[in-house]
Amino acid sequence: MTTPDPDGVLAEQLMRFTRRVHRIQKRHLELSDLGVTPAQARLLRTLAHFGAPPRMADLAERLEVVPRAVTTLVDGLEGSGKVRRAPDPTNRRVIRIELTDEGHETLRELRRARQSAVREILAPLTDVERAVLGELLDTLIDGTSAGRC
Repeated sequence: MTTPDPDGVLAEQLMRFTRRVHRIQKRHLELSDLGVTPAQARLLRTLAHFGAPPRMADLAERLEVVPRAVTTLVDGLEGSGKVRRAPDPTNRRVIRIELTDEGHETLRELRRARQSAVREILAPLTDVERAVLGELLDTLIDGTSAGRC
């Protein structure tokens, strides 16, 4: 007789939860009617975290995708007026990617949609449970168990 694998059960729960989070976020993104895909939304959020307009290669590295994937995403976002390609002021061979005013507005709407999704996801939890979840997620993200016995 074999004993159940508790890590296997936990792994399955994590995978199911991840899929649920993605489904809820996708639904809220679609309800916001911004005309961006989840991948484009991720690129816009990533672009906003750079201090200065990045190169395509910088975006690809940060997103952990191949540069060609970034080109396709930027093409779509540029076509809808949310980003623009701009020449680098110090190296004319380099193109940088900038958010347009419409891109900034889309980003604000994306944040609202994301906040709405988070409220839905966390609704079943009490404030104490949310705090515990936050600590557990920090531990999983950092990969350390700081402060634990």
